[in-house]
Order: sequence, then structure tokens, then C-alpha cells
Amino acid sequence: MSVENKTIIISGASRGIGRAAALLLAQNGANVIATARSAEELQSLEAESGGKIIGIPGDIASETDVQRVVQAALDRFGRIDVVINNAGYGIFKNVDEITADEWDQMMATNVKGTFLLTKAALPTLKAQQSGHVVVVASDVAKRTFAGGSLYTASKYAQEAFMGALRKEVREFGIKVTGVYSGLVDSHFHAKGHGHETSKNWLKNEDMAESMLFILSRPAHVVIDEFMIHPLEQEY
Repeated sequence: MSVENKTIIISGASRGIGRAAALLLAQNGANVIATARSAEELQSLEAESGGKIIGIPGDIASETDVQRVVQAALDRFGRIDVVINNAGYGIFKNVDEITADEWDQMMATNVKGTFLLTKAALPTLKAQQSGHVVVVASDVAKRTFAGGSLYTASKYAQEAFMGALRKEVREFGIKVTGVYSGLVDSHFHAKGHGHETSKNWLKNEDMAESMLFILSRPAHVVIDEFMIHPLEQEY
């Protein structure tokens, strides 16, 4: 199977993993709806794709914005085949240094955003009796580390959400895949993309190719969990 002519919504698509995935999927013939907060970066993405990607600015933590994105996909293409929940960010501090606002903001993006986008697409996926929900989580959905209480809590929440969702939607022919990555050389990390210390980490393009592989499996195959690390990282 291929992603050609599949309608794919991807959040957090203006930079990093999301941008690379949007470009690769569009290059392989998918109808890509990309959303993120930055209208300027989405316009750049549209231009880079040669008009193959439609960018719709919005806040993934806003139910109104999310519903607008999903409706735009339906208005343009008449269906939704894949939802990629990629939007997210990290704050890494000890527990007594984290503010209540930081907790709320990260949970809103990493967890509530995943819930809202998935929920908004589900009626269409159920009616079609097909579809694929992908959540770009992290290997820290499976482990913890000092200074990562807030981030790991958000990723554990995504993991639990996916686990319950799988049990609810498989009877409708809907696949659910969690992508658990290790270290990725992207803007996400404090030293920034392309730093010498991250030269052997996963690339954004590696993550994009992983998603293309996951979405290209035959209809009867579902990859429930996809764990990927750079060779230099112990797990």
C-alpha cells in the first residue's frame, strides 16, 4: 500500500519532525493538511512543497481551531485517512522549579491537543470504517528521568490515551500507532538543530521515513508501537 491520495492531517508541522513528515508524505502523493501556530512557517512549508501541502494556522489546544482544521480537510478532500498527533514541546526542570502555568501549558499542548485532534476526526473515521491515528510520543512514555517529571508525565498520558483508544476503535477498522523516538537532532533540544553533540542522533528525516513506513503497511497490518533510537543512545 502507499499513502497516495490519502488525506493526512499533521499537527506541529511547521518545524522539525512534523515539517519533515509533511514534506515526505506530500512527495509520496498524500493530501497533507498541516497545522501549527505559526502562519509564516506554514506558508514557508506550503512554498517548499510546491503547493502540495495546505497549511492552516491554529492552536492545537483550542477545540475551535482543531475543529476548523478537520472541517477544512473534509471540505477540500471529502475524507480523512490519517491523523498524526505530532505537536508538542518539553520543559525540563526539577519538580519544585516547575510552575503551575508551565504544567498547564504543556499538558494542554502535549495531551489535550492529542485528545482534541483525535476526537474531532473520529466521527469521520468511524463512518468510513477505516483510518489511522498516529501519536508521536517519545521513549520517555516508557521510562522516567530526573528533571523530566512534567515532560514524561505528558508522554505517559499519551501512552495511556493510545492504549484505551486502541480498544475502542479497532472494531471500526481504525489503526492506532504510537511512535516512540529517542534523541532527535531538531530544534526541540536546548543546543538547537545541527549542534556537534547531536550529529549522530536521529534526523527529522529519519522520523519522517518511519512514519511513511508505518502508514504504508497493508490494510490488514497495524504497527501498534514503533520504537526508534540512534545507535549511540542506550535504552
